[in-house]
Amino acid sequence: MENIFKSSRFLVIVAVFTSALSAALLYCASLIIIFNVGADFLQAVPTTADAGKALAVKLLKILDLLLIAITFQIIAVSLYRLFIRPRTCEDSTFLGALEISSFHDLKITLVQVAVVILVILFLEHAVEVGATLESLYFGLAVGVVILASVHAWRHMKH
Repeated sequence: MENIFKSSRFLVIVAVFTSALSAALLYCASLIIIFNVGADFLQAVPTTADAGKALAVKLLKILDLLLIAITFQIIAVSLYRLFIRPRTCEDSTFLGALEISSFHDLKITLVQVAVVILVILFLEHAVEVGATLESLYFGLAVGVVILASVHAWRHMKH
């Protein structure tokens, strides 16, 4: 039975492959989108504040997409290094830079990235919609989620 449990860690490879493929697809999509935004910019350079804000929103959405791709990459590399081919944090440049040496560290890193994504989503909304009651409600909702996330990661047990 113990041998079955030891070899079952390789089932994590499904999550690793899925996360890595998702990251690669999102990186490719981001490159295509940024190319199209650049082409649109060259065809019609923004000449008004509204057009500039529209460009800013497009770029924020691309940044958001890239952060999600990075999140998938972090998940893929971390799961591989933590479960399939364990290495110390010092042996892995990627995990060392992110200070991920355990599953606990991975959870904290993912929560922190999620907070950054939420902030960008709010900024995107604020630029697109402006100072409205809807923006206030959205900002309050994002703030509550961020506070809950910060509280959760500060109280995660090792």
